Amino acid sequence: MIKTTFIGSLFATLLLAFPAHATEYIYRDIMANTLAPEHCQAESKAKENATKNYNIDRFSKKFCQSQGYGWHVDEVKSVGNTVCDSCGNNQEARCHQEDVVVACKRIKPGTVGMLPGKG
Repeated sequence: MIKTTFIGSLFATLLLAFPAHATEYIYRDIMANTLAPEHCQAESKAKENATKNYNIDRFSKKFCQSQGYGWHVDEVKSVGNTVCDSCGNNQEARCHQEDVVVACKRIKPGTVGMLPGKG
């Protein structure tokens, strides 16, 4: 009985002596443009494809990864404006999004696990 109380109090003391630290993040907002597809489509279909969530999410991921190792999408703040370029063929166009704003984040070095060079 006394032994389990002693071990329990020792364990509680250790938990209080070494508190868990929350993970800290570095945030960065990026504004960029998506790319237009290679093929031409009817303008209404091209606008629809340019604004699809899949398209925005795919390019948002690329925008954040272009910042370097460890950068991830936190949220898409703005999907931007749809811009279309005419192909010259009867009402066909290629559309893309301009001024897409994405919030990217990465873990702040030293806030999780061991510090580099201190192992």
